[in-house]
Amino acid sequence: MGEQVILNKQDIERILNETAEKLYREIPNVEDLAIVGIQTRGVELATRLLSRLERLSGKTIKFGTLDITFYRDDIATRGVLPVIKETKIEFNITKKTILLVDDVLFTGRTTKAALETLTTFGRPQAIRLFVLVDRGNRELPIQPDYFGFRIETSVEDKVRVRLNIHDNTEDHVTLANP
Repeated sequence: MGEQVILNKQDIERILNETAEKLYREIPNVEDLAIVGIQTRGVELATRLLSRLERLSGKTIKFGTLDITFYRDDIATRGVLPVIKETKIEFNITKKTILLVDDVLFTGRTTKAALETLTTFGRPQAIRLFVLVDRGNRELPIQPDYFGFRIETSVEDKVRVRLNIHDNTEDHVTLANP
């Protein structure tokens, strides 16, 4: 199996900076925005976007974390007991624009579960999706509003996002082919 780095630390920083600037231009009132990261690496990426947007706007933006474990449609077929992580949304999402953040978009099933989980908290004005890597192979009609890097992969390929805070290594993304 060959493994290659498709994004390095500088690429990830550039993507987050450009995305924050684009969001700042496109969302006129950041008071109506909330950022929600999908556990695990989506939370770290969301935190980084949050700090950039707050710096650009000079305002505090609502932030939350989402664990989608119990909303997955493949929980019974995964063969491994899931590790439950924190869901923490301590604000009213009704009438907010929610930026949902994840590391990789593949089949769309994680995003579907995140949408189901999120809407148990209320009815947002809009939900937008940012992913660091869009790798194609969708099984559901879900597309990101914002993405950092798009690559066509086979179903067997593995895209791995490694972030220092979780993986004790320099930030990078790899593509592994069987």
